[in-house]
Amino acid sequence: MGPMSSPTGTQAVDRAARLLTEIVDSNEAVSFSALATRTGLAKSTTSRLLLALERSHLVRREESGAYRAGDVFARYAWRAGREADLAELAAPYLDKLGSVTGETVNLGVTHHGIVEQIAQVDSRYVLGGTNWVGRPVALHCSALGKVLMAFGAAELPEGRLARFTDCTITSRAVLAAELGEVRRRGFAVAMEELEQGLAAIAAPVFREGDVAVAALSVSGPVSRLGPGQLRGVATACMGEASALSRLLGHRSRREGAA
Repeated sequence: MGPMSSPTGTQAVDRAARLLTEIVDSNEAVSFSALATRTGLAKSTTSRLLLALERSHLVRREESGAYRAGDVFARYAWRAGREADLAELAAPYLDKLGSVTGETVNLGVTHHGIVEQIAQVDSRYVLGGTNWVGRPVALHCSALGKVLMAFGAAELPEGRLARFTDCTITSRAVLAAELGEVRRRGFAVAMEELEQGLAAIAAPVFREGDVAVAALSVSGPVSRLGPGQLRGVATACMGEASALSRLLGHRSRREGAA
């Protein structure tokens, strides 16, 4: 008989299931002490079981130390077509990118030929602290829009490309060439193309295949996001976008071949 058949193994599974049920059924993160109290388990047992659940990505510990349902549940909900809130799933990745860069971080999707920004982490600075959530942005002049177009999530509307600044790309041929470069390097840059003095870097978020479902961006003033900072910020942005993509069930070609 294997270890899971023994009374001790069964008891451990039962206790872990009780902890997991408390966390999943809660509408908010649950503290360690609350979990121990509600389940009646010793703190040492609670700690040991939570560590095991966290290693298996069944629970996730927040910076506060409280626990939420882990990535496994989020991935299942997304794949099952349930009403999983993309902004909520993406929140930890936006938070991390905001902590690393200190700049404004946004999650954008495409809607009726524009970029719709559905989540934001604010910059730690006063300068550049614009609230972009709910504010429509044109595709051709934003880093988010370029990524969404480059990776098949959006198509440029017909008609003239509006000029917002002297740097805005208004030639479809020039824009098409830039989108090819975005696909090659894996991120987009918009330098003073939407607003004078504003710079942004964005990377694609995938679910399955090569068509993006969203884009993750970092934006701020060109004084802080100039050429010398672009590569580091782009690397961080692509890293968090890739991690979010994996949560949503995306596998790279390399992973799929493994």
